[in-house]
Amino acid sequence: MAKTQSIIVKDTTVRSYTQNGMDYICITDIARQKNAEDPNGVVGNWMRNRNTLEYLGLWEMLNNPDFNPLEFEGFRNQAGLNAFTLSPSRWIEATHAIGLVAMSGRYGGTYAQRDIAFKFASWVSAEFELYLIKEFQRLKEAEQKALGWSAKRELAKINYHIHTDAIKANLIPQEIDTYHKSLIYANEADVLNVALFGITAKEWRDAHPDDKGNIRDYATINQLICLSNMENLNAVFINEGMPQGERIHKLNQIAIQQMTVLENVESKHILKG
Repeated sequence: MAKTQSIIVKDTTVRSYTQNGMDYICITDIARQKNAEDPNGVVGNWMRNRNTLEYLGLWEMLNNPDFNPLEFEGFRNQAGLNAFTLSPSRWIEATHAIGLVAMSGRYGGTYAQRDIAFKFASWVSAEFELYLIKEFQRLKEAEQKALGWSAKRELAKINYHIHTDAIKANLIPQEIDTYHKSLIYANEADVLNVALFGITAKEWRDAHPDDKGNIRDYATINQLICLSNMENLNAVFINEGMPQGERIHKLNQIAIQQMTVLENVESKHILKG
């Protein structure tokens, strides 16, 4: 199973994970809001309900091509009878359902696809449902923000290969030793660092002796976007034979212009939100 994450909803820890593009939320955790001693009993009572089964069946028919409708009809016909009981594992095994996932073990429980979990939460408590939706949305927004940063960081790394190829083709003499090659690469990397951040990599390390990684690992998304553009432009400038002093001045002006635009766009987006 994918790695679980946790959110706190009204002092209750609720786990979730994402698999095959679907978000699953632990309804066993949600059930503790109603009965902390027997959350599985709460889930079982919910599944005995005819309205619940009809919702689960409809969800599966819309989202699961392998769903077994005949078994579903059998369960639905029994729903409401005093002797009728249904566990998540029995439902999954009989109907090949994917909307519920039963996990065993110390950290196990019953997980439900996001929409089903919200439905269960509304059955437990309308108030709890609203808080759950709010906290879950906050979690997904944080994930998207982190994903966006990672994507921009990877783009900057890819563009850096274009940058280093231009350096290799135009600035490194033939038969130079590896050590001096690395000095040239580092020197050109600092052209970008100084143009964008105002300091060299060594100056940043000296100022942040306890931080891991390098100056670019601590860049904002806007700085990474700008850095990606500058790497491409510097490669073009190098191929054109532009002197380093002229390049660093030109890149600095571009960095100021692009960062101003990016920050203004972000500020407008925040104000609209």
